[in-house]
Amino acid sequence: MAKTVAVAEQQTNTGMQQLKSLPERTMSFLRDVRSEMRKVVWPGRAEVQSTTTVVLVTVFIFAGYFWLVDNVIGRAVEYILRIASR
Repeated sequence: MAKTVAVAEQQTNTGMQQLKSLPERTMSFLRDVRSEMRKVVWPGRAEVQSTTTVVLVTVFIFAGYFWLVDNVIGRAVEYILRIASR
């Protein structure tokens, strides 16, 4: 029973210690975030414009492809249903 009380007190103290160390851990986290953000290489305007162009062209190509496939499959299904309903 004494062990149970000691463990319960230790868990309570751990919770209080975590609560007390919260500002210090938060500041450490924010310092680490700031340090990592300094290592980030941000793209330039030209790179952003070129990748945006690639994305837009790709989207239109895929849209056309899926439109074509959808029409072909739709007409095939209509044809099959017309034959089946005779």
